[in-house]
Amino acid sequence: MHASSRLTRRSLLALAVAAPLAAATPATAATVIGGARLARDDVQVSGAARPPRVTARAWLVADHDSGEVLAARHAHRRLPPASTLKMLFADTVLGKFRQAERHRVTAADLAGIPSGSSLVGIEAGTTYTVEQLWQGVFLRSGNDAVHVLAHLNGGVAKTVAEMQARARELQALDTHVVSPDGFDHPGQLSSAYDLTLFARHGLRDPHFRAYCATRTADFPAGGKKSFQIQNTDRLLTGTWGLPTYRGLIGVKNGYTSNAGNTFTGAATRGGRTLLVTVMHPGNGPNEVYQETAALLDWGFEEGRSARAVGTLVEPAGAGGADPSPAPGGARIGVGASGVAKEDPSPWRLLEGAGGTVALLAGGIWTLRRRADTQAAKGRHRA
Repeated sequence: MHASSRLTRRSLLALAVAAPLAAATPATAATVIGGARLARDDVQVSGAARPPRVTARAWLVADHDSGEVLAARHAHRRLPPASTLKMLFADTVLGKFRQAERHRVTAADLAGIPSGSSLVGIEAGTTYTVEQLWQGVFLRSGNDAVHVLAHLNGGVAKTVAEMQARARELQALDTHVVSPDGFDHPGQLSSAYDLTLFARHGLRDPHFRAYCATRTADFPAGGKKSFQIQNTDRLLTGTWGLPTYRGLIGVKNGYTSNAGNTFTGAATRGGRTLLVTVMHPGNGPNEVYQETAALLDWGFEEGRSARAVGTLVEPAGAGGADPSPAPGGARIGVGASGVAKEDPSPWRLLEGAGGTVALLAGGIWTLRRRADTQAAKGRHRA
C-alpha cells in the first residue's frame, strides 16, 4: 500500500480488523528512535515510583549527560512546537556568525513575519550585533530577530531547508519544519523527544547555553537609546506568580493560541543535569512551568533509581545510527498515536504484549488522531 492510496474510512477500519498481528516481519517493522518503549502510549518508567500525574499531551524526562530517558509519555507524538522550535533554529545557525558582527537591518529583513508574532522590537535602519539578535531570539522569542538572522543566513527558505537537514542529522525524525520561528503553519510539527534532542545538543554550545540562561539584557532602540528585555522563561525569572526553579539553566518556552504552551527546561543539581520537555498541558499559562518543575523534582529525587526506558540518540555520523530507511523497511521516530497526515510512510508502530509490530496504514491513525496534527495559524506568544 502507498501513502497516497485513497481509502475510505470503512476500508481503513476493515484493514485494521484484518491485519494479523503475527504477520509483522523485519522487512515491515519500524525502528523507533531512542527505543521501542518510547512508542507506547502509557507512562513509561522502570525501577522508580511513577512521576506525578500531569495534563500534558506529551512529556519526557532525560539525563542530559548520559542521554538516558528516565520516564516519558507519548514521547514521539507529533504536535505543533511553537517557539521551542527556535532551539533547532539556533542549533542550525548559531555557529555561523561572529557574535560581535554588526548588521544594519533593512525592511526586506523584516518582510514576511506572520501577523500576531512575538517581537523583540527590531527596527529597520537600526544596527544590531549578532549577539543582540540572538538575545532577541532567546529572551523575547522574537520572530523579528529570527527573520533577520535567517536573511543573514541566505534567506528563510534556505534556513528552513538547513533546519530540516539538521533535524535529520540529529535523528529528530518527528520534526517537520515549515518556518524558522516556530509560528503555527500547517504541517509544522515536532515531538517531546525531538525537542529534548535539540535542547541537549544546543546546551553543548557555550553561546547557546549562555543565551538561554540570560535573564535580562539591554536592547538597542535606535540612536544611543536602549531598553531592557527580560527572558520569558518564568522558571528562570520567577515571574507571573511562579518562583524561580533552583538550578535551572534554560532552555526555551513557546506558546501559540492554536498550539498551546510548550517548554523544554534543563536544571542542574548535585552535579547532575536533567532535561524535561512538556507539550500542551490542559490548563492555564503557568501549567507548563508547574508540570516541568514537578517532573524535574521527580527526576532529581525518585528518578535517581530509575532505569532507562529509552535513550537520546547521538547525531548520525557521530556515534549515532544512519537514519536513512533500510531497503524494504522504515526508520521512524513517531509513535503510534501521533502520525501526521503529511507523513510519507503508511506504517507505524504499535507496542503490545506480543512485541513490536507493524499494524495499520497511517490513514487510520490520521482519522483517530486528527487533532494531534492540525496546525492552523494562531497568535504567537512566549
